[in-house]
Amino acid sequence: MPPKAPKGEYIETDTGNKISRRSLIHGTQHIILGGKTVIQSDAVIRGDLYRSSSSSSSTTTTTTTTSGQGHKPTSSTSSTTANNNNNPSVAITIGRYSYISRQAILRPPSRLHRGVYSFYPLKIGDHVFVGERAVVEAASVGNHVHIGRDAVVGSMAILKDNAYVLDGAVVAPGMVVPSWCVVGGAPARIVGEVGEGYGVEGGEGGLARERYRVVGR
Repeated sequence: MPPKAPKGEYIETDTGNKISRRSLIHGTQHIILGGKTVIQSDAVIRGDLYRSSSSSSSTTTTTTTTSGQGHKPTSSTSSTTANNNNNPSVAITIGRYSYISRQAILRPPSRLHRGVYSFYPLKIGDHVFVGERAVVEAASVGNHVHIGRDAVVGSMAILKDNAYVLDGAVVAPGMVVPSWCVVGGAPARIVGEVGEGYGVEGGEGGLARERYRVVGR
């Protein structure tokens, strides 16, 4: 009997997501990946931190695409995401061509609400880059956003489209980073505008697609 072929580092799902076998993904049924997303080794994604609700549909697990578990429905990704973003049992949504680097941590944001400590969904857009060892607890990360290595994005923060977070920056909880702004420092403040010297993450789709293409080769 011939020896079994060695397994590659990455699992590739039906929608083209490339997920390292050495990543730590908890609560896969509460995570939606839009397709062509990369999750590197030792990245931690906490889909198990979600706001439970008695009204949650038991069909949630059939509409998620994660590390080789579940299949994408025949409807488009955008409509599926829109239908699930308001579902409290969906903890994390990540758009297309996003890249989660090694040892990065994604956690849903949390806060006290009516005397109860609750988690809220973390929504990440398309063409988002999360650097090594970054910690993200934002409420919303727009499209074409760059989050540098060792950066911290605090609970319930909002990063608008085309925002750029420098390496080591600490975005305070609840802070809103406007579109096309560069933030840095601890605590983070606006230090410039996206333009010369700060490329748009996934601009025209080229950078993100090239990064995706070389993963696993």
